[in-house]
Amino acid sequence: MADLEALLADFTAECADLDRLVADLDPADWQRDTPAAGWTIAHQIAHLNWTDQVAAVAAADPVKFDALVQEALPKVLTFVDEAAEAGAKTPAPQLLADWRRDRAALVEALRTVPAGTKLPWFGPPMSPASMVTARLMETWAHGQDVADSLGITREPTSRLRHIAHIGVRTRNFAYITHGKTVPGEEFRVELTAPDGSEWAWGPEDAAQRVTGSALDFCRLVTQRRHFDDLALDVRGDDAREWLGLAQAFAGPPGSGRAAGQFA
Repeated sequence: MADLEALLADFTAECADLDRLVADLDPADWQRDTPAAGWTIAHQIAHLNWTDQVAAVAAADPVKFDALVQEALPKVLTFVDEAAEAGAKTPAPQLLADWRRDRAALVEALRTVPAGTKLPWFGPPMSPASMVTARLMETWAHGQDVADSLGITREPTSRLRHIAHIGVRTRNFAYITHGKTVPGEEFRVELTAPDGSEWAWGPEDAAQRVTGSALDFCRLVTQRRHFDDLALDVRGDDAREWLGLAQAFAGPPGSGRAAGQFA
C-alpha cells in the first residue's frame, strides 16, 4: 500500500516549489500569458486552487461533491475553464492566500479519510493516495506552464516518479479517450531518474519500449512538450503511437504543445 503521509509530504513540497515561483511576483506578472492558450499565471494558480478545493470536498463531504458534479454536468466541456477564469479575477495576494489555505485543507481532509475508502471524482473513484498523487501531478504540470512563462528552468526531483507512474498507468485511458483500440501487450518503460538511478515498468522482454529521462517522459505525458523536442527513444509502432496520445490527466484529449515551441 502507498504511504499516504509520504505522498502528502511530496504534494506539499511540490506546492511549495511552485509557491516560490509566484510568491514575489508583481501583480502585473500574474497576468503574463502561459503556454496554455488563454491562461495567464493567475489562471494556472486559480485552477489549482479550485481543484484542491473540490478534492477536499470529495474527501470530506461526498454528498456535497455529488451536488457539484450535477451542477457541472450541463457545462462538462467548459466548467474547468470557467472556474479558472473566475478565480483569475481574484487579486493576486488573495489568490495566493486562498491557494495556500485550500491546499493545506486538502492535506488535512485526506488524512481523515478512513482506510479503504474510495473518494468520488469526476472520473472513477480514487483512493486518498491516488487523489494526492493526481494533485501532485497537476501541480507539477501547471507549475511547468508557470516556469515557462517566467523563463525559469526548474530542477527535477524524485517526485517525478509519481508523475511517471501515472503516465504509465494511464496508457489504456489515452487510447480509449482517443477512440482507439488498446494494445493487447504490455510495454516496457525505462527512465533515468534525476539522481541517475533507473525507474522501470512493464516486462523486461517487451517488444514495445520507451527509454529516456524521467523528466522528458513526464513532460510528454502531461503534454507540456512535444515528442519531437524530447530525448526519448521508442521501439515499436505501438509504443510510438502511444506517445502521440499519452496524457496523465483526466478529461478529453488535450491539445498539447507544438513542436519547436520551446526551442
